[in-house]
Amino acid sequence: MQVSYKWLKELVNIDVPAHALSEKMSTSGIEVEGVDVRSAGLSKLVVGEVLSTEAIPETHLNICQVNIGEAAPTQIVCGAENIKAGIKVIVALPGARIAGNHKIKKGKIRGVESLGMICSLQEIGFPENVVPKAFAEGIYYLPTDATNGDDIFDYLEMHDEVLELSITPNRADALSMRGVAHEVAAIYDNKTVNFDEKVLRESSLKTSDKLAVAVETDKALTYNLRLIENVVVAPSPQWLQNRLMNEGIRPINNVVDVTNFVLLYFGQPLHAFDYDQFEEKKVVVRQAKPAEKMTTLDDIERELSTDDIVITVAGQPVALAGVMGGKTTEMTAKTTTVALESAIFQGTSIRKTSQKFNLRSESSARFEKGINQADVTTALDYAAAMIVELAGGELTSGIVSSNDFTAKDVTVSITLAKLNRSLGLTLNQAEVVAIFDRLGFTTTVTDETFDVTVPPRRWDIAIEADLIEEVARIYGYDNIPNTLPQAGNTIGELTQAQQLARDVRTTLEGAGLSEIISYSLTTAEKAVQFTKLPTEHLTALAMPMSEERSTLRVNLISGILDIVHYNLARGNDSLALYEVGQVFAKLGNETDNRPTELPQVAFALTGKTYDFYTIKGIVETLLLQFDNVRFEADQSIAELHPGRTARVLIGDVAVGFLGQVHPTLAKTYDISETYVANLDLSALLANLPEQVVFTDIPKFQASRRDIALLVDRVTTNQAILDVIASSKVKTLIKADLFDVYTGANVASDKKSLAYTLTFQSADNQLTDDEITAAVTKITKKLVEFGAEIR
Repeated sequence: MQVSYKWLKELVNIDVPAHALSEKMSTSGIEVEGVDVRSAGLSKLVVGEVLSTEAIPETHLNICQVNIGEAAPTQIVCGAENIKAGIKVIVALPGARIAGNHKIKKGKIRGVESLGMICSLQEIGFPENVVPKAFAEGIYYLPTDATNGDDIFDYLEMHDEVLELSITPNRADALSMRGVAHEVAAIYDNKTVNFDEKVLRESSLKTSDKLAVAVETDKALTYNLRLIENVVVAPSPQWLQNRLMNEGIRPINNVVDVTNFVLLYFGQPLHAFDYDQFEEKKVVVRQAKPAEKMTTLDDIERELSTDDIVITVAGQPVALAGVMGGKTTEMTAKTTTVALESAIFQGTSIRKTSQKFNLRSESSARFEKGINQADVTTALDYAAAMIVELAGGELTSGIVSSNDFTAKDVTVSITLAKLNRSLGLTLNQAEVVAIFDRLGFTTTVTDETFDVTVPPRRWDIAIEADLIEEVARIYGYDNIPNTLPQAGNTIGELTQAQQLARDVRTTLEGAGLSEIISYSLTTAEKAVQFTKLPTEHLTALAMPMSEERSTLRVNLISGILDIVHYNLARGNDSLALYEVGQVFAKLGNETDNRPTELPQVAFALTGKTYDFYTIKGIVETLLLQFDNVRFEADQSIAELHPGRTARVLIGDVAVGFLGQVHPTLAKTYDISETYVANLDLSALLANLPEQVVFTDIPKFQASRRDIALLVDRVTTNQAILDVIASSKVKTLIKADLFDVYTGANVASDKKSLAYTLTFQSADNQLTDDEITAAVTKITKKLVEFGAEIR
C-alpha cells in the first residue's frame, strides 16, 4: 500500500523524517519497502498559461504562445491533441530535467523555434495507471487559479513523500490511512490520532421511501445503502486528485473519487450506483445463478456461477459484489442520483471470484484480508457527506440496511508471568498496561492477569500469542535482550535419525561423493521410477507451474539422473553424486490422504573409473556398523540392468538396492553407463544395532587360504557366502571373492569363483592343522551344495 506522508501527518501528530519513520515501522512489524518523492530529479517545471495556438501546416503541431510569468510570452511548439488557448499547463523550461533524466533544450521543430516543452503527467514521472483518463493521451490541465511562473510541484503535491508499505495478510488493518495512523501513534509514544468527522445534513425525504434492501445469501454479513439526489458529476478538486494519484489510484470524477478516497481512509470498500438506471427500487444481494451473465465496468461480459455474490435490481446483476460494478449502473456525467453502497462480504467468496475472473481490485484485496467491521456505516456516512460537499445534492434521511449489524470487541486474557517468560523480559504491570494503552486497547487487571479488550479495527488479535507479539513489537524487538534458552540440566543432542543422516553424509563425502539437492516435484512418469508403487500412491499438484513439476517424487534417483544428464551435457563426464532427502508416498491411510515423508539416501556414479563393484563397495562401507548385511541378485526393478542389480538386505529386511541403470532408460535420460544405489533411512534406523560392543584387537596373526570353486553360472556370490557361513567355523572371520572366471577350460554353463578365507583366533596362534581342518569343513559344505573344488 502507498501512504502519503503529508496525509499521514494530518492524521497523527508526528514530525520525523520519512526515512526515520520507515525504519521505525519496519522494525516494529510493518515493512516499508521504500520512500518515493515524485519531484526528485526534476527541475525548472513551471505553470504556464496558453495564450494562443497556431497550427503548423501539414503537421499535427501547434505554435503556442505561453505566459510563464515573464514580460513577454514564450513560444513553444506542442503536438498534443488537447492543446488549446486559455488553459494552464506544465511547462519545462530550457535546461529543465523531466522523467528519465531527460534534459530540455532550446531547438527548432519544422523550422520553428521552441523554447521549452508543454508536458503530460507521464513526462514528469506519474505512472500511466494513475493519470486521469481525460489526460491519458495528452497534456495535463492545471487549476485555473494556478499562478503563472510558479513551480508546479506544490500544485501537484509532488514534494509529498510516499511510503510503500508491504502489508502481510495478518496486518490488513494497515490497508487504510486510519489504520496506519493508529500504528504510527502506537510505535511513537505520546502520539495521538486526529480523525476529522463529517456533519450529515439530511433532507426530510426518507431513504426507505426510495429504496429497499434484501439479502438472500449468508455470505453478506450486512448490506447498507444511502441515497444522494441532485448531484452534479464533474472532475474532483485538485487536492483530491493529487491525494489519489499519490496513493496510486486514478481520479475518475467527484463521486467515484470520494468512494476511492474513503476506501483509502477507512479501508472500507464502497460502490456508487446510478440510481436512475435502477429498473426497480429494491436491491437484492444473492448468489449468482448458474451461467448468469453480466457486463462489468471494463466492458467485458462475464459468465457467473453460484459461487459468485451479485447485487441485483429487478432480477438482473448490477455489480459483482466486492469486486467490480456493472456497466448498466456506471456513474456518468448524466447521473443525478447516487445510491451509495457499504457492505461486509465473506472474504473467501470474494477471493474465489476475483481469482476466477482475474479481477484483483483495491476493494477485493480488502475484503479478502478483512476490514474494520465497526466502520461499515461510519465510512458510508462520511462518504455521503463528502459527496454532498463536492458534487452538491441532497442526502435523504437514514440508511436502508439488511440488518442492525454491530461489530463486537474481543477480550483476550494473559498473565504477566506468561508475557515475561515468552519474551525473556521483566516488565511490570504498569509497563504492560501502558503498551496496551498506546495500542488503543482497554485493559482490566486482576491480580497478575490482564483482560485486554481489543476493538474491531484490530481483528488480527484473538489469542495470547497475538498479545505477546504486540507487546514485543511496541516494546521494541531491539530492546529485547539476547538470552540463551533455559534448558536446566538437559543436554542438547541429535536424534538417532539426525545422527544417522549425518553419519551417511560423512561417509559418502569421505568416499569422494558430492552432495546435491534435486527437485521434490517431477513428472508422474519419473516419480514412480525405481519403485513398485502404483500410481494411486502419487500426490499431484492441483495447479502445477509446469508439467515437469507436477507430482511429488517417490524416488530420489530420477532427480539425480536429471542432474547427471545436465553435467554430462556440459562436459563433466566423471560424476559421483548423492542426495539425502524425502520422498512422498501415500500409504493408504483412510483417515488422512496426505502423503507420508520417507527419508532416503541415493547416489549415482558415472565415468570410466566406476563400475558395479565400486558402488557396491560404497554401500558396504555405509553399512559397516550393521550386522548380517547381504546382497541378493534382483531382476524386479525394470529401470535397472537385470544382470547387474542387487537388493540390499540386513538379515531378512530389504533396505535398498543398487545396480546399473538399464541401457534403455540411460538412453532416455541421454546419459552414459551409470550405477545407482538407494537406501531407506527409516529401515536402516529400525535395524541400527542398539549398542556397539568393543572387542579386543586379536594379538595373534591371521592366516589366509585361497579356494577356487566351479559352480553353475546362475549361482550367486551371496549363495556361496551363505554356504560358507553355514559351516559354522568359529575361526573364520572373513570370506572375500577375488576372482570370477568364465572361458577356456570352463564349461559354458559353469563359472569359476575364487575366495580368500581369513582365519584368526583371539586365544592362540592357529596351526596349519587347525586351518586345514577348518578349510576341509568348509569345502565339505560347498561340495554338498554342488560346487566342485578346483
